[in-house]
Amino acid sequence: MRQKELWNADVARRYDTPGTGMFAPGVLGPTVERLARLAGGGAALEFAIGTGRVAVPLAGRGVRVTGIELSRPMVEQLRTKADESAIPVVIGDMATTVVPGEYGLVYLVYNTISNLLDQADQVECFRNAARHLVPGGRFVVELWVPELRKLPPGQTATVWRSEPGYIGLDTYDTLRQHVVSHHFHFDDGTGRAELFRSPHRYIWPAELDLMARLAGFELESRHADWDGGEFTADSRSHVSVYRLPSDS
Repeated sequence: MRQKELWNADVARRYDTPGTGMFAPGVLGPTVERLARLAGGGAALEFAIGTGRVAVPLAGRGVRVTGIELSRPMVEQLRTKADESAIPVVIGDMATTVVPGEYGLVYLVYNTISNLLDQADQVECFRNAARHLVPGGRFVVELWVPELRKLPPGQTATVWRSEPGYIGLDTYDTLRQHVVSHHFHFDDGTGRAELFRSPHRYIWPAELDLMARLAGFELESRHADWDGGEFTADSRSHVSVYRLPSDS
């Protein structure tokens, strides 16, 4: 499952779920609000901009947003909402692709850094963020916490969501630190199920902090969510803000 092939035209057409899921106001609103504050009136760069779930409303708040995206079909879907002059996008890998300009904020949301399937590429992603930032600039990463505590001996899968019409489960390869997320959508009328799978490399918060240090960042804050909730041992995800040193 190569990422470029995974995020194809069919997935791009079905990706947006206005008003529900990750597009729900309670999810998207706090994300945009926090990023707008962190941008502080400067330009922002989104790694893996996708269909513009975050970039479009953030640009609507007056933030100048540019994006990097591997999938052309996802960008084509974005173009139904905003043209190139409003939100420029460069096609490429977020670990290596360089775009023009300097930014006060680079951000990477909804677990997307885990789409890079080896540690070296994840480290390069941090270095690429640093490459684009002005001194004192911030790199924001939203990421889930691996749920290995839920795995009893001999079991390799966890169900992380179960609701009418949908089941989400992850299968773990703890030797390689890999996860495959399985999304089952059920049609009550026909009884048929549709499956979408995506591979990931999971990262512990402490490992993420070390990647940041290798790229010259320091951890500025970590919260359990975009609203600023306390991050604890029981948190299922986190929003981590890393900052480059300012020029003295």
